Amino acid sequence: MIDLSKIPSPCYVMEERLLRKNLQRIKSVEEKAGVNIILAFKAFAMWKAFPIVREYIGHSTASSVAEAQLAFEEMGSAAHTYAPSYTDYDFPLFLKYSSHITFNSLSQFHRFYPKVVASAGAVKCGIRINPEFSVVETDLYNPSMPGSRLGVTAKNMGDTLPEGVSGLHLHNLCENNSYDLEKTLEVVERKFGRFLTKVEWLNLGGGHLMTHEDYDVEHLIGLLIHFREKYPNLEIIMEPGSAFAWQTGVLVADVADIVENEGILTAMLNVSFSCHMPDCLEMPYKPRIRGAYHDPVAGKPTYRMGGNSCLSGDFMGEWSFDAPLQVGDKVVFEDMIHYTTVKTTMFNGVSHPSIGLWTQEGEFKLYRRFGYGDYKNRMS
Repeated sequence: MIDLSKIPSPCYVMEERLLRKNLQRIKSVEEKAGVNIILAFKAFAMWKAFPIVREYIGHSTASSVAEAQLAFEEMGSAAHTYAPSYTDYDFPLFLKYSSHITFNSLSQFHRFYPKVVASAGAVKCGIRINPEFSVVETDLYNPSMPGSRLGVTAKNMGDTLPEGVSGLHLHNLCENNSYDLEKTLEVVERKFGRFLTKVEWLNLGGGHLMTHEDYDVEHLIGLLIHFREKYPNLEIIMEPGSAFAWQTGVLVADVADIVENEGILTAMLNVSFSCHMPDCLEMPYKPRIRGAYHDPVAGKPTYRMGGNSCLSGDFMGEWSFDAPLQVGDKVVFEDMIHYTTVKTTMFNGVSHPSIGLWTQEGEFKLYRRFGYGDYKNRMS
């Protein structure tokens, strides 16, 4: 258990023990299913923890030049790269830092494949396909929504793959289970089966929440083994993001003030939902607070949580507590490492949470503390 007295506030704190627990499960799935599972930086890019990650997983996926370079420098391996679009300016850098490059459209492939050939490197090229099927309910996170700009549909793929395409990539899940993957594979076989015996690799993208306590890991392993038996030519790649850091840490905040308006009590915090927990507003979802009742309880002190930016909607509520909150009390938001840490902003110049690790030995290791210079240097 984290000793809050050793944690600066505000601060994201990842627990090494919980990270290793997730990594052990992911590694087990990889070995038993005979697939290649890689880390998606878009959900977790805390690179000072990569020495721990590398003990279990050796590769990663990137969607930008910065992520690809981070993979090369801090994971020690070239990235499996997919970006919605490439430019003449950034493509040479993608070539430098990537082992695989997936193109979002046939036009992008035809435009940039000659550069791949000219580089005389060993970069493998793929096309992202859009199965036009998804169980994701929030359109903001649904890559297969009608009219999606992501991936090539079966109708637009034609009957043959362009020369130079060695793999296919798809992504239509978001923190889903193995049964949703099973439905996806059925659709992929029906719509794109004519290509599956002609390529070397199939990247199943992310959204596989295999470290969730309710995830049927054995079903996943059986599903992948069966699929590989049907297509022995294929290397199967998976790139979950949130599964790596799921339930591995918290965001520690302080109560800075208590305000009341029309009978509503709001605990004003030194963190922001808009800046530091954007998925809470985007998904949206209500995070759990350690020691609080997730839903209001009649007769108990009940509060909204207010962020410290000037955005009017920078609040959520309500939670109940056994005792009234006081200025200076700690508020600990659970499960705040995946996506949260990579999507933060410095809107309003609000104080950016520090980042640290609670080690297996029960000590706090500060990875980074942010200050005025970080804000100023982003502005110009």
